[in-house]
Amino acid sequence: MSKLPDVRGRITYISSHAKQENLYAVYETTDYHYWSELAKCSRQEFQKSGTEGKCIEAREFIIALPESFPNLYEPDKLLQLFTDRFKEKYGVECVSALHHNKRKTNYHIHLIFSERERLPEPIEKTATRNMFYDEQGKHVRTKKEILDENGNVRKGCKIVKKGEIYERNLFTAKNKLFKQDEFVDEVKHFYTDLINTLVKDDKEKLHVFDENGLYLATKKIGKNNPKAEQIQTDNEYRMRWNREVDRAIVSGVAETDIQQIKKEYISDRIKESIDVFGNQPEWFGTILMSAVAVLAMLISKILQKARELSARLLDTEQIQPQMSVQETVCQPAEKETQTKPKISPKPVMPTEAAAYPKLFKIYKELKRQNEIIFEAEKERNALELERDDLKGLAKFTKKGELQSKIDRKNEEIDLLKIGLSGIAKRCGYNNVQEFYRTYHKSHGAYIAYKEQVAEWDETYGDDNQKQNKESVLERLKNPPKRTADYQQQRMLKGKDRWAR
Repeated sequence: MSKLPDVRGRITYISSHAKQENLYAVYETTDYHYWSELAKCSRQEFQKSGTEGKCIEAREFIIALPESFPNLYEPDKLLQLFTDRFKEKYGVECVSALHHNKRKTNYHIHLIFSERERLPEPIEKTATRNMFYDEQGKHVRTKKEILDENGNVRKGCKIVKKGEIYERNLFTAKNKLFKQDEFVDEVKHFYTDLINTLVKDDKEKLHVFDENGLYLATKKIGKNNPKAEQIQTDNEYRMRWNREVDRAIVSGVAETDIQQIKKEYISDRIKESIDVFGNQPEWFGTILMSAVAVLAMLISKILQKARELSARLLDTEQIQPQMSVQETVCQPAEKETQTKPKISPKPVMPTEAAAYPKLFKIYKELKRQNEIIFEAEKERNALELERDDLKGLAKFTKKGELQSKIDRKNEEIDLLKIGLSGIAKRCGYNNVQEFYRTYHKSHGAYIAYKEQVAEWDETYGDDNQKQNKESVLERLKNPPKRTADYQQQRMLKGKDRWAR
């Protein structure tokens, strides 16, 4: 979202074919004069307030759309849908345009909206006496305050005579909601949900980044940004943290522990640094790498403990349905006196449970990759210990060789961690946390289904098998009659197969 100090100029820019190479549609919920009146009202209110800076006349959202939409939906209808939904939700007038960038890689909507609503009837104020205004439009008490040395009204000053309208309001005050940070987040979720109902391919579904989550957001580098190099460096540090979070989740670190490390070693330390030393962007990387090291140590401890307990617990996961039903079955004597209930349909595997085998393969692949990383780290640590234990002449002759091996091993570990995060993304998930949430949900559904099937087999299994057996015997004893046409078709098919 951005603020617009010249709303009419911005509307002209986004809706002009002369200024836009790939303009597909323009849509307005009101007439063009509305925006001129809105701009005038905003400037008047700004003057009265005496605030310094720029007068904000309206605001604008830029909404990125999936690249499949040009082939799926007509531009006019798509633009109208997105604009009308916004007006219905927030009750303000809008003007919007649907564009592609020059290379046609970014399909997007420009949505300009008013922060004010038009009043049903204008509110007019009439002067009860002559009123005097200076060059800045500020009301002054006496006429002398607007006169020059010759007794004439200074240029830019004005007099409103008694009985004339000195103020006419067409709009309400600005809605404070639009100035709040929560508003932008709300609109992100609102439009993300709308886009996800329109996409045909699940891989194109969008997700709103959770700033309070485990991961750190990377920043977009705009064209000709003077801080592009600094942002690029920061993004690399952020990705290092994100990859370490992925690995922590695979290693079994609790999300609450990861969140605590993020708060204590990133959020709190950045705040302390700014409070004490001011804004020092170059310190961001140092703070982040410290947090990555703390998280890596926690991962190492958990993996070592898991290995000591049992390697099988780390590598395998066997589903053993609880057979509590079988353990509580009645005694044979009681069974004979009990009437069997009517056979109910066998439980059907739900979609979530059906996805489990595929998800389990991804889960195993993540575990294997994590084991490879763990082994590489052990080798790196051993090299570091060997380097630190060097003494005498060997300290000067072998240190360089060992350091080279450590550097190469660190590069290998970085690539392996990138590969770990890449497994989840390759399978259609934004990160490992999203995959694990889907996996655990599917796992629970699968176990529940197996328990239902076991209970059904215990209750109805014998009778059902008996009925199936009787049905097969009946078909064998009394096969369906074959007509002459049917027999002829069978012969022709047999000859055709033989010829082939």
